[in-house]
Amino acid sequence: MPLKKGPGTDELTTEQQRLQQGAIDFAQAKLGENMRERDYAEEFDRDGWNACAEFGVLGMPVPAEHGGLGLGLTDLIAVMEGLGYGTTDLGLLFSMHAHMWTNVIPILEFGTDEQRERYLPKLCGGDWIGANAASEPDAGSDIYGLRTKAEKRGDEYVLNGAKIYVSNAQVADVFVAYATVNPDLGALGITAFIVDRDTPGVSVSRKMEKMGLRTSPMGEVIFEDCVVPETQRLGREGRGVHAFECSMEWERGCILAGCLGAMQRQLERSVAHAQQRKQFGQAIGKFQAVSHRITDMKVRLDTCRPLVYRIGRLKDGGKSARTEAAIAKLHVSESFVTSSMDAMRVFGGYGYMVEQEIERELRDAMGGVFYSGTSDIQRNIIARAMGL
Repeated sequence: MPLKKGPGTDELTTEQQRLQQGAIDFAQAKLGENMRERDYAEEFDRDGWNACAEFGVLGMPVPAEHGGLGLGLTDLIAVMEGLGYGTTDLGLLFSMHAHMWTNVIPILEFGTDEQRERYLPKLCGGDWIGANAASEPDAGSDIYGLRTKAEKRGDEYVLNGAKIYVSNAQVADVFVAYATVNPDLGALGITAFIVDRDTPGVSVSRKMEKMGLRTSPMGEVIFEDCVVPETQRLGREGRGVHAFECSMEWERGCILAGCLGAMQRQLERSVAHAQQRKQFGQAIGKFQAVSHRITDMKVRLDTCRPLVYRIGRLKDGGKSARTEAAIAKLHVSESFVTSSMDAMRVFGGYGYMVEQEIERELRDAMGGVFYSGTSDIQRNIIARAMGL
């Protein structure tokens, strides 16, 4: 059966339910093998990636003429929720999100016909892995203060600078990179480029170790006298901010869809444990301290789902969802952390043990309050939308 939907969430169509159940079955059968070992080793599951590509996930939001399935965003959210329920490898799902929203979507929305023809079929098919080279040591939340330079020389640009927190860095075949043609112009100097991994002057200088989502590789990328043809510029010069903001809207609205499934799985495990575990002569679920904690997990889940699916409806209708994406990103990420803590408390000492895999979900959840803009950045976006 499809995942149960909380109050206030529109029912999925029959086809969307079929897609979601298919994703659950696929994930349970194909993903998440040897997770404890791979988490410890920070090992990316390339076989799982290839299986997801064959399943069609990587091309779902892309039109068929570019190698995708041409499905709507609500369809994809339903699928990602199913994957999050069916596998505990949230790092792999995170890598897919980084690939789709910060690489595939900008090329689809801002690329030339030639760029779309060259890159999208291979990105949708999983042959190539995409990454986003935006954040810098002094340009994280203040992304428009980035210092990587793009010097125009004839019909080429020469890129110089360093990027950090680049998800998929070690396995990426192509980067969507952001640099400034003139630091004095601020945001108006930011320009986007498509940079192939094998371009001379591109290097992944170091692996970055993380607290959670450890099966999603992260690294530092260096551009040193990296010559990029003008034909590899993504969009107009000085308009890279549009590509970046577009990708962030999509990412913030969808990157936590898999967490909905994970939260459902957490809830079901917590209920089952509270029914089976006995202390002082009765199931621990009979104690209000436990039952109320699980109730709070249910309430959070049922308030998170409508926020995420609302973004799907808006984008499928051709509307902007900038504020709605910030609201969803803020609420879902913080709810996932809190519910993960509650699951740990329900399981008690068992939850603290690695073998139960409860503690890993808490570590994975923590990243959500930082990536794609911190919780405070989301609050700033929401405040500005209210005129504050």
